[in-house]
This record gives sequence, C-alpha cells and structure tokens, in this order.
Amino acid sequence: MGKPTGFLEIERKDRGYDKVAARLKTWQEFVKPLPSADVGQQAARCMDCGIPFCHQGCPVNNQIPDFNSLVFRDQWREALDNLQSTNNFPEFTGRVCPAPCEASCTLNLSDNPVTIKTIECQIVDRGWDEGWITPQMSPRGTGKRVAVVGSGPAGLACAQQLARAGHAPTVFEKSDRIGGLLRYGIPDFKMEKHLIDRRVRQMEGEGVIFRTGFEVGVTVSVQRLLDDYDVLVMAGGAEAPRDLEVPGRDLDGVHYAMEFLTQQNKRNAGDPEATAAPAGAISAKGKHVLVIGGGDTGSDCIGTSNRQGAASVTQLEIMPQPPERENKLLTWPDWPLKLRTSSSQEEGCERDFAVATRRAVGKDGRVTALECVRLDAVAGADGRMQMREVADSGFELRADLVLLAMGFVGPIQPGLVESGGVELDARGNVKASVVDYQTSVRNIFTCGDMRRGQSLVVWAIREGRQCARAVDEHLMGASKLPR
Repeated sequence: MGKPTGFLEIERKDRGYDKVAARLKTWQEFVKPLPSADVGQQAARCMDCGIPFCHQGCPVNNQIPDFNSLVFRDQWREALDNLQSTNNFPEFTGRVCPAPCEASCTLNLSDNPVTIKTIECQIVDRGWDEGWITPQMSPRGTGKRVAVVGSGPAGLACAQQLARAGHAPTVFEKSDRIGGLLRYGIPDFKMEKHLIDRRVRQMEGEGVIFRTGFEVGVTVSVQRLLDDYDVLVMAGGAEAPRDLEVPGRDLDGVHYAMEFLTQQNKRNAGDPEATAAPAGAISAKGKHVLVIGGGDTGSDCIGTSNRQGAASVTQLEIMPQPPERENKLLTWPDWPLKLRTSSSQEEGCERDFAVATRRAVGKDGRVTALECVRLDAVAGADGRMQMREVADSGFELRADLVLLAMGFVGPIQPGLVESGGVELDARGNVKASVVDYQTSVRNIFTCGDMRRGQSLVVWAIREGRQCARAVDEHLMGASKLPR
C-alpha cells in the first residue's frame, strides 16, 4: 500500500478537458494530463484491499494495487514494467476504455474510485517519453510462421505475444493502414493515430511483419495462408453493423456510423477526398443530425458531427433512460447500468430515450425527417420486461443526416469466415472456447470480437494474449506466455 490513510486524506482528482469552444475547433486529443506529483497523490488513494475487486473489473488482469504503490513511491519504470506485463497497449486502454476497474474499486462504494485509468495512461505515456519502451526481442526463434488476419487490438496483441515467444507472425490487414477500428472507428479527438504507428514500429522491431491491402478470402485465399503458415488466427473483428429495417432506409443521407467516422479519420490522416470518400462525402456541416444508438459509437458520431459544424445533433436510444445513480448494494462490484454523459454529449446534443423509428421521410430521394414513436417498458406474459409502443405517441424529427450507430451483429460472413469453413455459434460468431481458442478447422484459431461479438478494446487485448498462448502451446507443446 502506498499510503494507508491516503483514501481518507486525499480527494479524487482526475484529468481535465480543454473547454468545449476550444476543442471543437480541433481534431486533436483534449484531455489534460495531471502533473506527476498529482498522479502520485492519486495513486496513494489506493487502499490495497484484502480482496482487490478492481482485478475482477479488469479483463487484462492488470495488477492495479501494485502499480499504484510503485507510482506513489516514484518508481515509474518499475510501474511500467508491471503494467506491460499484463497489457500490451496501455496507451489505448488508458484513452478509450470505460474503466470497469474503477466501477469495481472499493472506493466506488462512496462514488470516489481511484483514478486507475488516468494513472495507467500516464505510466505508459511517461514510458514513451523517457524512452523506456523499446522492442522486446525473443532470445530464440522457433521457425514457426503464424498468419494473423486483422490488425485491431486482438490481432496486434496476439501477434506481439507470438513474436516474443520466438515465432514469426505476419499481420494481414484489408485496409490501407494498420489498426482496424482503432484506426478507422475511434475519432482522433479520443485517440490520436500516431499512438498506433508508434506501437507498429516497436512490433516491427520485434519481428512482426505487416501486410496492408490484403483482404483474406478475397485478394488472398485462406488455403494459401494455410499452405504457407503453420497456423492462421482469425482476428477480424465484428464489423457487420445492425441495420435499421424501416421504410425509407434507402434514402440518401441515411448512413452507417462507420462510413461517417472512417471518412473523417481518413481526412485527418491527410488522404485526399476522393480516397477518403470514394462513394461520396458524408458531412454534418450545417445539417440537422439524428444519431440512432446510445453507445460509444453514437457518442463518437456526436463529437464528429459537432466538429464538422452540424446545425443540431439529436441522439435517440430505444431503451428507457437509466437511473442517474445505481444502487451500489445491488450492483457493485459489477458494471452498473446508470446514466452516463460522454465528453461528446457534453459538447452539444439533445438526448431522447425510449424512442423507436418507424419510417424515414424524404423528398427528391433524400431524407428530411424521421417518424418516431414513444416506447414503454411493460411486463410480458413470461414476466420479462418488453418495450412496447405507446398509443398515439407518434412524432416527427427533422433530419438532414441520419447515422446508424446501433452496434454490430457479428463478423462479416463473406470472405474470410465463409472461405475458412469454420463453425459458427448461435450468434453468428466464429465458434471457439476460451480454453484453446481453436476453431472447428485444424490450424485455424480465432480471438477478439470475431469470437466473442462486439466488445471493448480491453477484452480484445485479453483475447489476443490468451489466443497467442494457445497457439504457442499448439505449436510447441507448452508455453511460457502469460494468460
């Protein structure tokens, strides 16, 4: 424990934001790091609980009390070593993870959890600034080659762990740049992309080979990779978006969120408009924007729309508005259902809950409004709560641009999944257990969202690490890689 009475003497203090007016003028990150002395004080608030419930909240098994204690003692390099022993990419999770560890913190019982996410992020950022993070070369090579398909957090974590075990991994990415949805799904104002480039350079130093513009199952066959490599790992993510199946869906101006977000990320990367938006530019400038979906992707659409100069932004959520505070005695240390307001929503957005879309209205082939209806939660015949329409509750919302951010239903089937011939589970994900991550096809493994469905970056990193260990055991009979 850093300081036994720290949680009694020191108030919670987290990173601040640039003012809304300033940050809406830029696509750069706007979170202000804490001074090192303040980070040490925040680390001193960790109680070093007899049962550290933050562990059960962290999918990658970060040793949170340990690195908190090291930061308090100003042993930053040792804290970095501890952090990177469980998490390959703390600079990603320290920016975009919702921090379930903080929800599980014992101090969250009084709504004052330790600022774990901030401490994690500043440990790794200091590690980069000090030059402590360098390639970790394997002392020997095994001669085994592994093809990793997909360069999101699961594929990157898997490839890095395999390289450190002495194997020769090659990462195949269908896009023009490495990173998957880290690159083209998360806006730059939440995570700047030079962070990905920096990790890629480290991984190349460790022996990982990257191949962009290769869509496995389309431009190169699965069988070709199985002929050339000892193992193939499917880490392609869950990219099939949930659609809005209503009349008028095909009107101009109704788009999937990822079409919108990807274009802006490509512009920020310096791509010409013809490359960033080959099928036509999607812009919120001067428009009344409706975002359907209340999750992180919807929030990203709000922040992007406001930076593009939208006239107004309204976010619709099909579920009822959750309570402002959870009942801690019922939910803690699990992730609670409660009302959360993101930094993007704070920048300017109307939010409406328990709303369903019935029809998209248009003129001259372009969307002009959405016809909506109110919903109410009622108990069904089986006792379960169901959302039903409220009689005579219809209303119309003006819309020049509608962004569908209702989540993802699983991996895209044509291409990699179909040509791989792997068995799927009941939800349409590639079937494999968390014991061995092996699919129904010999020498094909899978991890991340492609296996578990839409989830968090931190879960993808965990699955990539565990899958790497399973592949290592498969190839060598035993593994020293951590799970």
